[in-house]
Amino acid sequence: MSLDRRALAEEVLRDARLAGYPPGQYVQQESFATARDVLSLARQSGVGRDTEVLDLCCGIAGFGRHLTRELGCRYVGIDQSAAAIDLARQRSTGLTCQFITATIPPIPAGEYDVVLLLETVLAFRNKDVLVSDIAGVLRPGGRFACTIEAGVPLSVAERAAMPQSDTVWPIPLAEFTALLASSGLTVSWVRDDSTAHLCVVDGLLAAFAAQHDAVAAGIGKSAIAELIATHQLWSQWIGAGRIRKYAMVAQKA
Repeated sequence: MSLDRRALAEEVLRDARLAGYPPGQYVQQESFATARDVLSLARQSGVGRDTEVLDLCCGIAGFGRHLTRELGCRYVGIDQSAAAIDLARQRSTGLTCQFITATIPPIPAGEYDVVLLLETVLAFRNKDVLVSDIAGVLRPGGRFACTIEAGVPLSVAERAAMPQSDTVWPIPLAEFTALLASSGLTVSWVRDDSTAHLCVVDGLLAAFAAQHDAVAAGIGKSAIAELIATHQLWSQWIGAGRIRKYAMVAQKA
């Protein structure tokens, strides 16, 4: 997607997202987490002034820019989308933000106090290499802060129903915790955000339905249909406990 098309999509969806999130909780993110959720997670992981933070799969860095403004951290965002990174750069004027266009893994060499992976653990089928790379760029005592979608792998029927199912790979919480431990990361804090995220999903669904025609005019009928279908599935899965949403922090020895 080109920069112009990415910016247009963001603009078209802006009003619906503002309506879908609780007041004051939309900071240009593409997720079910709110600004409050992520600020709390960052503080729990020790992000503060001059903390060196690496944000993996940052997109247009809505959360990253929010954390940099609120906490004064030194932020590096990585995403494979050049258009998303260009947009993030445009919107981070005056902030201590840097951006890299790269597909991960591997993670570019460096040393960080905190590594963030927000709402995208799900996208990696082989999480062992990713987690090992994350541990490798953390300083001793560094923290990995993430949100995860916990549950057993999708069935054939679920995979057929989910748009872009090649990026949907849930993992049981115990299995993910063991995977972290195998790379020298010990979980120090966990919060169940399932109920809060279900409220956001349902709010976004209502907003997309209410603004369907305006959104379809901007991004196309097939795109809005896919967006609604995806959110309907997440509403069903989280509501039924098929998927649980967690925020967690794990520390390197």
